[in-house]
Parts: sequence; structure tokens; C-alpha cells
Amino acid sequence: MNKPKLIRITTVPLSLKVLLKGQLKYMSEFFEVVGISSSGTELEEVQQREKIRVEAVEMTRQITPFQDLKSLWKLYQILKKEKPEVVHTHTPKAGFLGMMAAKFAGVPTRMHTVAGMPLMEATGLKRRILNMVEKTTYSFATHIYPNSKGLYEFILNEKFTSTTKLKIIGQGSSNGIDTDYFSPETILDNQKEELKSELGVQKEDFVFIFVGRLVKDKGINELISAYSKLKTQNSKLLLVGPFEPELDPLSSETLKKIESDPTILSVGFQSDVRPYFAISDCLVFPSYREGFPNVVLQAGAMGLPSIVSNINGCNEIISHHQNGIIIPVKDPNALQEAMGKLKSDKELYENLKVNARLDITSRFEQKRIWEELKAEYEKHT
Repeated sequence: MNKPKLIRITTVPLSLKVLLKGQLKYMSEFFEVVGISSSGTELEEVQQREKIRVEAVEMTRQITPFQDLKSLWKLYQILKKEKPEVVHTHTPKAGFLGMMAAKFAGVPTRMHTVAGMPLMEATGLKRRILNMVEKTTYSFATHIYPNSKGLYEFILNEKFTSTTKLKIIGQGSSNGIDTDYFSPETILDNQKEELKSELGVQKEDFVFIFVGRLVKDKGINELISAYSKLKTQNSKLLLVGPFEPELDPLSSETLKKIESDPTILSVGFQSDVRPYFAISDCLVFPSYREGFPNVVLQAGAMGLPSIVSNINGCNEIISHHQNGIIIPVKDPNALQEAMGKLKSDKELYENLKVNARLDITSRFEQKRIWEELKAEYEKHT
């Protein structure tokens, strides 16, 4: 008997590779899974690692009407040929084009996961355009899955769609977290010592870490400002992730500080972030907007308390003074105070650290998310 066909679409292949790691392979036990995204080596890696078929459709993350029409036509052609029972999209552009193409191609079940919205930080004409795109995506979808309670409420407040289409999988998150993989025990002492030596991290250093894109929307300007004002000895700030100057550039002042301060260690994108968490003491994640940030899950699973901004997703993973500290958005003074407190208050730090991993393993184990999503698919195939 043939398996029902399930097509998953993201704008760029890195999203298929990172955000849905392991999930596609798991789903392929029960469905014929096809992954669609823009071309690139990551798409080939997804095909090999997840053991699924992939199709390349070039999509941009910006507003590009001519290219978007070409992408829509290509997606329509593929979906018309494949005749899947379910199409499930992630990321804004893939959702907009994928849901529209799936509707035109007659796909009966059209699912879209919402994991953060660029429009939250947009204003004026750009905000109106992005609002229209979001509403259009939801109108063509049959099911909408916000990956946090905060996003669920935001969607309702903005009147993008009704409760009849909305559902949160588990307690949030698009993929949960593999707590066996993200575990302090996976990194050996000699690996940690080697990495510390390579980066110049001393035994007595308190290491703050940020993992993610080094862009304005992630609060990097505030982070660098706060760290620069700490003026404490034996501190390091480890930045793990790529710059994106063409999409969301940092201020020139921030860039200068990153380049000139020897205690700020920028190591670029890393395929395995666990060793970097393992040599760190605290995640600092002052983002302006998120869906349900995997980085905060990963840090917690690796035993790190987190300082996060008071935004949806972050404030659902972190409980203030339980497994981390929650600060106001875009507030470098509050960020500086929180960083200083965790470094100086050993009792508070140890209490947060003790709870960090337990909170994640008890609520966000990956297999639970996968099983609940599989049940959603099975309802419609």
C-alpha cells in the first residue's frame, strides 16, 4: 500500500536542514515525504541525511514580485504533478507562495506553521504589505500552527484568521529538542579544554554566549552596548552565528566594538553549537521578536540559564528567576544589570543552572512534538 504523500516547503534549505532536523526522516516512516526549498548544498544535505526526495524552487526572503510569480508557478507545477494529500509550509515567503500554489493545485490539506513574524518590527507601508501577505497565507491555508502561545494571541489580536484554523502543537516549538543530543555529557572535558585554548578563554572567565544571526532584530546592538558597559574582569562574550548586512545590518558602532574588543569572540556559523554552549556559562538572547526560539531550548538542554527579552516564545521557555532572567525588549541597561547579576550572584546563578536542563527535558522533548504532528497529518490522510 502506498504511503500518503506529504510535502514540506521552506524558503531556504537551511530551514529544512536546521529547524526540522530529524523530523523529516521520522515522518518518512509513515508518509512519502518531499522537501521543497531553494537550491544549495544544504538541500542536498537534507536529501542525504533525512532520506527524502527534494525539489529545488528558487525563493527570496525579500519582497520580489517578479521572482515570486516565477516561484509560485514552479510550485504550482510541482504540486499539480505530485498530488500530495498534505502540504505543510514554514517561514513567511514559503507559506505565502506554498499555500497559494497548494490551493490552486487542489491540495486538500494545507498547513502552515508560524514561527516568528518579520512584520512585528515593521511600520508604515511595509507593515501594511506584510499584514496583507500574512492574511493571504492564512486564507489559503486550512490549518495554522503558531509555535507559541504568544503568537497564537498575536494572530487573533491582529484578526489574521479565526480560532477554527489555529492550533498549537504540544507546548510550543516547531521541532522540540533532542535532549539526548543536546546534553552536557555529549562534550568531553578534553574537547572543552581544546576549544577554550583555541579561543583564548581562561579558566576563571565567565562566558556569555549568543547563538543566532548577528542582526539588529536579535538585539545585538543592545547586547554589545550592555557587555561593553559591564567593565568586569574575567568576562568573555561568545558570538556564534553569521552577519547578515544585506538584510538587517548592525550599527557601525556595534561592528567596531566587535572587531576591536579582544574579549568579544565572533566565530561565525557553526554546524554544531554544543561545544560552544559547553564552554559557556549563560545564554544571552535579547531578541526583538521570535516564534519559539530553538536556541533557548538548546542552551537549557545543555544546562545553561538564559537571559531573554520579554517576548513570546522566550517568556514561555524561561520562567523569571526559575531557569533564567527575563528583561524588557530593547533595554541595554536592564540587560547589563542582568548580565552583571548572574556573574556576581553565585547563589542565584547556581539555582538557575540547576533548573535549566530539567525544565526543558520535562516540557519540550522532541519525540512528543513529532508524535502530535504525525497525528495531525493522519487525521487528513
